[in-house]
Amino acid sequence: MSLLLAIAITTTTYSQKKSLKVRDILPASVWTTPMEVVNYPQKTIKLSEDKNKLILLDFWNTWCSACLANFPKMEELQKQFGDQIKILAVSNQDRATLEKFFASKNGQRYKGVLSTTGDRLFHNLFPHTAVPYIIWIKDGKVFNTTDSGQVTEATLLEALKGGESSLQTVIQIDRKRPLMLSENFELEKLAHLKGYNLFVKGRIRAITYGSGFHRDGQVVYGRQFTNFSLMNIYRGISYELFEKFGDQFTDKRLINLASKPEEIDFDTTKSGDFDKLYSIEYIVPKQDADSLYEKMLRNVNENSDYTASIEKRPTKCLVLKRTSTQDKIATKGGETVDQFFKTPSVLRNATIGHLISGLNATGETTVLPVIDETGYSGNIDLQFSKSSDLGTLQRELGKYDLALVEETRTIPMLVVKDKK
Repeated sequence: MSLLLAIAITTTTYSQKKSLKVRDILPASVWTTPMEVVNYPQKTIKLSEDKNKLILLDFWNTWCSACLANFPKMEELQKQFGDQIKILAVSNQDRATLEKFFASKNGQRYKGVLSTTGDRLFHNLFPHTAVPYIIWIKDGKVFNTTDSGQVTEATLLEALKGGESSLQTVIQIDRKRPLMLSENFELEKLAHLKGYNLFVKGRIRAITYGSGFHRDGQVVYGRQFTNFSLMNIYRGISYELFEKFGDQFTDKRLINLASKPEEIDFDTTKSGDFDKLYSIEYIVPKQDADSLYEKMLRNVNENSDYTASIEKRPTKCLVLKRTSTQDKIATKGGETVDQFFKTPSVLRNATIGHLISGLNATGETTVLPVIDETGYSGNIDLQFSKSSDLGTLQRELGKYDLALVEETRTIPMLVVKDKK
């Protein structure tokens, strides 16, 4: 092999592995490489057949509920625009996995979806951190990269007509590093990140709804919440603060005194109010990790229109007590089972804490906070015919010499209110 040929091969290989960005020209391999597909008469296709169309690559996986929810819209748009566009679902899962999924009861609904299988080519060219993720290709170039919500009749028409596009480019953010901090920061040899905080109102399209941690072994020195309602951020912080002091936060410990509570507490999976979403991140020096959540709470209070505080307040509760000294709940051992929400409800080789957590998880059995005053530290075996009916539960607890008694206790509560 000549040196010139070797250089040419090396350069081609490198260019094909290099990730692409908006306005980059696609390498020839994109058009000529046979791609394994499912839900199609042939087992392979080449994208060259659609080179003159507006192409949308829809990255997905079988475990992604948002991807599946997006498929009907994409199929409808494909029918509507016909030969003007090509929407291709792209998965790196193997053929056996995809065929098993599409043969399932749930997957049968998406049998019309043409998808690649075992993809490496597009995953190398367009690395991403979450799905669904959409790559727009036009005239042999990367036209844009977006989330799935921006694929609409209007944006497709804009792209086809070639005028100004309203699409917002999305380059997904890696949750493992500080959000929004330039990747070039890692090039600084003398600078070390000691503290960092971010507070954003409004949806960040470049990252999904969720939470992440910055850790060093077991030490958590940073936390992020992205695209949450403000109340869910307060919930996440409060869960950690309550646990730090040996208590447990649930919604029964929440008092929302905001004048418009729906502005900060809503179902983010159903609401289209993206301007009401918040994203925050807070990082402290590792030696200050114990104060992370206290500082995070202060930061949210300082930057939002609300204040949240953990206050001890007299509160009506259901108190779990023993009614005799006879031990009727000691475990007989075996594998730990926590199935409080099933019928029958079973706790085996579990703890009193499992029972208390189950009762506090929802307001189905009682809207009152449930606290433990049994003083029992060993593992337990309990079984109930129902867990949701308080009257039935009370009677069945009686068989174990246990009772839930309504009394007032002064307990920590999360209080959220408007800033004055």
